[in-house]
Amino acid sequence: MKTLVSALALSLALAAAPAVAQNTAPSAADAKAFVADAEAKLLAQSNRAAKVYWINQTYITDDTDALAAQQGEEDTKLAVGLALAAAKYDAAVGLDAETKRKLLMLRTGIVLPAPTRDGAAAELATIATKLGSIYGKGKGTLRGQPMSGSDIEAEMGTNRNPAELSEMWASWHDNVGKPMKADYARLVTIANEGARELGFADTGALWRSNYDMPVEQFGQTMDQLWLDVKPLYDELHTFVRRKLNEKYGDAVQPKTGAIRADLLGNMWAQEWGGIYDIVAPPGAGDIGYDIGELLTAQGKTPMDMVKYGEGFFTSLGLAPLPDTFWTRSQFLKPADREVICHASAWNLDNKDDLRIKMCIKVNTDDFITIHHELGHNYYQRAYNDKSFLYLNGANDGFHEAIGDMLALSITPDYLVQIGLLDPAKVPGADKDTGLLLRQAMDKVAFLPFGLLVDKWRWGVFSGTIKPEGYS
Repeated sequence: MKTLVSALALSLALAAAPAVAQNTAPSAADAKAFVADAEAKLLAQSNRAAKVYWINQTYITDDTDALAAQQGEEDTKLAVGLALAAAKYDAAVGLDAETKRKLLMLRTGIVLPAPTRDGAAAELATIATKLGSIYGKGKGTLRGQPMSGSDIEAEMGTNRNPAELSEMWASWHDNVGKPMKADYARLVTIANEGARELGFADTGALWRSNYDMPVEQFGQTMDQLWLDVKPLYDELHTFVRRKLNEKYGDAVQPKTGAIRADLLGNMWAQEWGGIYDIVAPPGAGDIGYDIGELLTAQGKTPMDMVKYGEGFFTSLGLAPLPDTFWTRSQFLKPADREVICHASAWNLDNKDDLRIKMCIKVNTDDFITIHHELGHNYYQRAYNDKSFLYLNGANDGFHEAIGDMLALSITPDYLVQIGLLDPAKVPGADKDTGLLLRQAMDKVAFLPFGLLVDKWRWGVFSGTIKPEGYS
């Protein structure tokens, strides 16, 4: 995780920019000097800010929330100030391609921009921090007893009681999602005000400007890519729905229409692999192993799982993770405090202070997730010698593509190589259908979920979806 932020006040940020005479167009040299100055300040503050955000996410208290909110305010002020200044320098004649690209990155690299009016950055940062804390501390119930979000995630992958699945799903969304509504609506209002100051129609348009194509074209491209894969998804959806109907009956899962989201083995219904046992076709569907069961049978621990992940990358000739990774990462959910369990990969000093933040459970999903997150870490290490604005993926989606590509490498042959799977139990060619179905239930099923989330957020920011329609 890298944050494009700084803690300097807006006034300082603007005062520190290379001076340009009033009413005089900046030169290409002025623009280049401005970019270098901006990168230096952003780098210094990124290293400080990352520690604040790490502490807040791994030790949620009123005090760490306050520190994170203050940090977010200062970060936003500088980022917005630099973005506004970058727009002016972009008019310089004779800009080289790299300077022009970096000016664009300064303009569009803000996730939630605040307007420059007094108090806006503080309010936005406070709301964003509050929402993160609600998520991290949120609990649902199972059989009437409180249960953390990470425990519900694991339970929904194995529980086959539709009433209990419904309870977990509804309680989590009611207890965590609904209390966010008013604050989220206010966050949208403030961020949109900031995006308009930067010259964008709304925050969604700002986000879509990062893909080297016109904003309108990006949405059209996403729609076309979805249409290309939709026939496959429709068949997958129909097959899974039929299998769920056979197991639970019409009263729980009808033969037609949408699939009940809480039956799909995942808190957000974004990946369906957790219910592969329900939908596996006779014969070909028995692929002969389950990674979680293999790990449990050999008594493997969460730390063993992370070591397997590191071993994957060292087997490619890459260096081992630094010693600090093992002492500073969050691998387990602490018993004594609230944390955000949602898996993420961090580089706190933009060099080699690599960490992951998870609440690892010994199961298939977390084994794959570890490989995914370490893919982020090794990618972060690969570009850590670049200038600040290049300390990231090519765009917002590129990092995830790297992580997912590496997670796809967890094949039966790989499991044999690391000693988890008996070579005699490697699925033969007659099991290819089952293996591909299992993969599709995670990767193909995710595509409409990801697109839906983005389209929903774009609609929220554009105003076509009103607060009363939030759910």
